[in-house]
Amino acid sequence: MNALPPKTRTTPAPLIEFRGVTKVFGSGAGAVRALAGIDMRISESEFVAIMGPSGSGKSTAMNVLGCLDTPTSGAYLFKGVDAGRLDRRRRALLRRFFLGFVFQGFNLLARTSAVENVELPLVYRGTPAAERRRLALRALARVGLAGRERHTPGELSGGQQQRVAIARAIVTEPAVLLADEPTGNLDTKTSREIMDLLGNLNQDQGITVIMVTHEPDMAAYAKRIIHFVDGRIDTDARNNKAA
Repeated sequence: MNALPPKTRTTPAPLIEFRGVTKVFGSGAGAVRALAGIDMRISESEFVAIMGPSGSGKSTAMNVLGCLDTPTSGAYLFKGVDAGRLDRRRRALLRRFFLGFVFQGFNLLARTSAVENVELPLVYRGTPAAERRRLALRALARVGLAGRERHTPGELSGGQQQRVAIARAIVTEPAVLLADEPTGNLDTKTSREIMDLLGNLNQDQGITVIMVTHEPDMAAYAKRIIHFVDGRIDTDARNNKAA
């Protein structure tokens, strides 16, 4: 009887993968090569900070990751699907069901309560009203805003507004939270509170967090830091001193 072949250990497929991704704006002599052949793999439940000087390509990479833009060449794979080749409707569905977004400017509706702001992604999904309200209240509680549900953005501090924005991003239980300079408009103490919150969502809820930041103190919370320079990855290293 022939011996059974030895078991081979397989490496899990990454949640996100860039294969030679380029992004060129314009044409001819005026063309700008924002991404110049990026190879990058991000696994589920990672907390990754993307850093780099202005014009390094980090924001362009974030737009591609969020399906807000598509590569000029190369492939962007999300759960093994070439997201860059999806049509506009399917990219919108990918954003709606798998991605959450947090921006520097909060982007809340000024005359709308916190709970109604958080419900918005569920409205686009067609979730029934009672279920929307239940999920929105739960998301606000998760970010420490139980009791503030009826307050409008003007009645909340900057840190509380960013917590509402994070609750809105996680209310759909996304696979990935994309945060673009999430502490850019906040003071140091509040910035640390927001980073603690993102770290807890990553650690306790298993949400993959990808954050663009120019602040080393904020990047220090991530478990992995990728530096972009001139449209390329300059360094990609584990952060063993993550806060």
